[in-house]
Amino acid sequence: QVQLVDTGGGLVQTGGSLRLSCAASGRTFSTYTMGWFRQGPGKEREFVTAISGNGASTLYADSVKGRFTISRDNAKNTVYLQMNNLFPEDTAVYYCAADSVSGRFSYFNKRASSYGYWGQGTQVTVSS
Repeated sequence: QVQLVDTGGGLVQTGGSLRLSCAASGRTFSTYTMGWFRQGPGKEREFVTAISGNGASTLYADSVKGRFTISRDNAKNTVYLQMNNLFPEDTAVYYCAADSVSGRFSYFNKRASSYGYWGQGTQVTVSS
């Protein structure tokens, strides 16, 4: 069974930075695409970013391009989300997710339905 543990959320002022981490266990980590999604107050869960198993390919939502960076360390079974220049509209619970299929990376990894495993979420609050 795959387990994902999200950490690193917190309260930050507009323009500040945070780094989220997601530690994975339970299966071979390096062959699966990992993603980050978020759900703001009163909003649906939305795609933020994804990274292929070997880290060579990434996808970003337009709203975070140039501000957020996803990375992974397969030796540590961990994926990271570096968030810079944060805005109040970035306030949300951020969820790490693992693709349910090994070796897959495509546009469809922008869809929550591509992921079979989810972290518990970590709250990010950006104050104005």
